[in-house]
Amino acid sequence: MIRCRAVTGDRCGEGAVWDDAHRALYWCDINRFLVHRFDEASASVTSWIFDEPVVAVALTLTPGQLILALASRLIRWTPASDMREDVGFHLADYPIARLNDGRPDPQGNFWVGSMQNNLKPDGDLDLEVEGHWALPGHGKLFRIAKGGAHSIHRSNVGTSNTVCWSPNGRKFYFGDSQANEINAFEFDPETSLIGEARTFFSGFPRGGPDGSAVDSLGYLWNCRFGGGCIVRVAPDGKVDRVIEMPCTDVTTCTFGGPDLRTLYVTTASMRQHKGERLAGSLFSFECEAPGLPENRAAI
Repeated sequence: MIRCRAVTGDRCGEGAVWDDAHRALYWCDINRFLVHRFDEASASVTSWIFDEPVVAVALTLTPGQLILALASRLIRWTPASDMREDVGFHLADYPIARLNDGRPDPQGNFWVGSMQNNLKPDGDLDLEVEGHWALPGHGKLFRIAKGGAHSIHRSNVGTSNTVCWSPNGRKFYFGDSQANEINAFEFDPETSLIGEARTFFSGFPRGGPDGSAVDSLGYLWNCRFGGGCIVRVAPDGKVDRVIEMPCTDVTTCTFGGPDLRTLYVTTASMRQHKGERLAGSLFSFECEAPGLPENRAAI
């Protein structure tokens, strides 16, 4: 059964991450420059506002501290004190491009993709950019290492989405929403480098691939923006099941709860599909197989 957990009205909810120490879920609303915190015990939501779009959220090795990817840069953020500190990585292509989906790898490096900037300075969609997505990709895939140095590992990406790893940490998944494709890469845990791209899941007819999470059995749960569903994809790339969602634009997911069997799902309301009164809310449902613990950034 799918439950609506918080009616936040997000224009584009993204970046869900589970804080197991505090039994809380953090996620962002890109267009309104917000970060939300859902407390599972009290079902209450606390929100913070930032000075530019927040696109991804990650735990760190320091208790109580998070890494936020903003449209143009990374910052360290401590919610308890609201202290914000620049990490040092700035996107050179901003504002032509902006950052999008990102997560730490098992070694603590932070991986984040970029895309053509489709937002105006106030967070509204730039409809002129939205109408020209067939242009060559402005997106790249970056790795920000523990020491702060960054490197580029993919270029000419349309819209970067899905950044996650297999249970053994040896396979990396990265998607391009414009290409309707998620690729798999061999991941070297010694060097934190990826190999050549291999098509893993592409051409699914319902929407485009947005954020994903991997469960303990190695199945990838992919949210379909514009498709009104989540697809559970087997390790061999075949569709295992399709979970129907109560709104069209499903954005990202992560596993939470005391046993990591609750899949939390964010959604978007910016396209205002008729009759979708709960679009932009936070949802959840229970899964048989638990998810994986969140990786933590060491930068």
